[in-house]
Amino acid sequence: MDRGTDRAEQGTATEPAEPGRVPLAVVVVDRDGLVSHWSRGARRLFGTPKEEAIGRTALDLLPVSGALPEEQDTPYAAFDGLGPDLESSLDGGLSYPAAGRARLTAPGDGRVDVLWWAYPLVGPGPERLLVLAADADGLRADGGAFERIAPGFALHTDFPGAEDLARRLPEILPSMSVGESARIVGQILELGYPVLEFSQNDRVPVTPDWGVARRAERKARRARAARALAAGEPVPEELRDEGEDLEYAAVRERLEFLNEVSGRIGTSLDLSRTIVEVSRAVVPRFTDVAGTYLREQVVAGEEFADGVPDTTTMWHRVAVEHTDEPGRWDDVVPVGEAMPFPAHTPFFQCMTSGEPVLVPRISEEMGHAIAAQFEKRDIRPLITGRSMLVVPLKARNVVLGFMILLRHPERPVFNDMDRVTGAELAARAGLVLDNARMYTFQENVAETLQDSMLPHIPPRMAGCDIATRYLPGTQLGRVGGDWFDAVKLHGGRTAFVVGDVMGHGLNSAAMMGQLRTAVQTMAGLDLPPAQLLRNLDDLAQRLGDTYLATCLYAVYDPIASELHLANAGHIPPVLVRAADGRSELLDLPTGAPIGVGGVPFEAVRVRVEPGDRLVMCTDGLVEVRGEDIGVGLATLCESAAHPAASMDDACDTIIRALNTRGGRKDDVALLMARLGGIEPDDVAAWRLALDPAEVSRARAAVREQLHDWGLPKLVAPAELMVGELVTNAVRHSHARPVELRLVRGDTLLCEVDDDDHELPTLLNAGPLDEAGRGLRVVSTLSREWGTSRTTTGKTVWFELTLPRR
Repeated sequence: MDRGTDRAEQGTATEPAEPGRVPLAVVVVDRDGLVSHWSRGARRLFGTPKEEAIGRTALDLLPVSGALPEEQDTPYAAFDGLGPDLESSLDGGLSYPAAGRARLTAPGDGRVDVLWWAYPLVGPGPERLLVLAADADGLRADGGAFERIAPGFALHTDFPGAEDLARRLPEILPSMSVGESARIVGQILELGYPVLEFSQNDRVPVTPDWGVARRAERKARRARAARALAAGEPVPEELRDEGEDLEYAAVRERLEFLNEVSGRIGTSLDLSRTIVEVSRAVVPRFTDVAGTYLREQVVAGEEFADGVPDTTTMWHRVAVEHTDEPGRWDDVVPVGEAMPFPAHTPFFQCMTSGEPVLVPRISEEMGHAIAAQFEKRDIRPLITGRSMLVVPLKARNVVLGFMILLRHPERPVFNDMDRVTGAELAARAGLVLDNARMYTFQENVAETLQDSMLPHIPPRMAGCDIATRYLPGTQLGRVGGDWFDAVKLHGGRTAFVVGDVMGHGLNSAAMMGQLRTAVQTMAGLDLPPAQLLRNLDDLAQRLGDTYLATCLYAVYDPIASELHLANAGHIPPVLVRAADGRSELLDLPTGAPIGVGGVPFEAVRVRVEPGDRLVMCTDGLVEVRGEDIGVGLATLCESAAHPAASMDDACDTIIRALNTRGGRKDDVALLMARLGGIEPDDVAAWRLALDPAEVSRARAAVREQLHDWGLPKLVAPAELMVGELVTNAVRHSHARPVELRLVRGDTLLCEVDDDDHELPTLLNAGPLDEAGRGLRVVSTLSREWGTSRTTTGKTVWFELTLPRR
């Protein structure tokens, strides 16, 4: 940490410093108040060796307190009064930077005047305080302007003004560029502890000027130390500082590499892209080959059981990056292959221990053992003789995968420092991969949840064709509150609904699910549109006032050729007329959104013709931030009127016209229905008196009508079921005649109306029971049946499947 300081520390504290060079003492105090770092400058200034200082209480080693009021006119007096005494910082009494000037007693030299700076440290490590100190006499001897004296460093701290300090680094160190300053600050934030670093020209923060001759001499000394280290020889005493500088340079290089890798990975939450980034970040600078393996559940974005992997765990090879000739690895170790790993391999050791495994050179024997896993492929030429490092990719102490790193034989083998670097690299990559994995998992959950809440509407219902589209919102709002639905009603009618719960996220989706279920239930009760919205608003009030929703509800009667609509704060629907291709926004009473409470809803009836198209959507399709919604509605009308070969093509035309505009962040629900209608010739109706003799007339009428429609195969079951239903209706009706209706559409629909409001229920009738057998017969023979209340009584109906022609 104090490598820059050590380059500046020459001589002793009592020696006159060279012009422009002021030694700095660097001390780090941990959270227990004990010294955890003691530089050579600290030894020279305070007189205590490093081995005696480490682990001792800082207050015992730094007896500095109080300023020197009699010297307030000195050039460095500006530092006096900037903060309390150093003792307040050492005992944890201050949480902000402080500086001052104090006097201590040095062995053999009497009093020593000291300038000091104390900086609280914030980060994951145990360090709590950074203390820098300098001999004030050295500053006095050097002369010059001292009003800008400050140590040149950056640190990870949250005290007010920290960002300003980072911006002033180039000012404190005049030779440092803005880019270098940003790199140092970025390194600090990454590592979580301060880095004392001067410029590459060995300048300290006191003066910027160094001589060219001095730099050339220093360069030559470093070269001699490097040759000694490379030859494995002891570094001469006079060059020992240079050898330590080289070690610091190696550490710095590793830190810079890790910083560079950290900046290159994790640019996206896409799992596949993240995998490629991790592999390419280490080749060729750190290794020549990088193969990445992940658990199959990680690749699939799924959860997996807790516990240590075993020999049955499947690992997918997701990336192979190398510097060999193209294609050399592709056939032998193809990406996408899944395989387990035996217990005797270094890969198994890595994945089960969660620690890096270093193999300096892969021997012939080990190469053969590894190659045995690959059927009909000889991998030995690719790996034998190479240095190998296997590092685990883990997060939250769970191994997600591992990386196999290989170096060419002519390259230096992986060493212990590489092992540490690889472990740090893998730890960062593991966190990035885990973030991408969790994001993918959450995306899958969100999509599954949204899909489960959206209905699967058949493309054809009674008298109409239907097409729908749903588009999720932005990446931050994949789950939303938009929905659509189509509900089958008795009498061949269909209810269309589109709604939008305001907001995004799981809470909105959950609210949407409750409202959609409520609409389906109330539609099944055949409530009029205005009454349905009234009941839905009451339900929303009971659920809470947190959310509001808009809703558009329409009932299509294909026999009457009519739409019955009510609106609760939703954008109006578009009706495209088949006769002339003209489109229009239907003028409906807007109404208040669901959840406002106490607001009446109105319904209107609109005549339609066969071939007309109804388009209903949510505002996410037509509304763009910064643009009037009228522009989107006009585009909707224009695109809806565009001729299309099919309903799906028509929906796609609308989506292309509106979704290509920038700025859409909301989800979109779109429902389109072609209103085909039912021809009058396909409907037959009779009124029956409240006389048991009418039952036989009803059977005869049904038999004759089915023969006229060419449906003789349906005569027998239809006669039997009509007889049962008419018998019940005649028996329970009060005054109004019974009505019988047959409708030939996609199915044969039979309805029996009477004025009794009590709905019949399906019973388990015994052999001797007189009641309950009629509905049992209907339930057994019909494709579908049901009952519903009407304004004048009830309707009991059944459907039969039309025979294939």
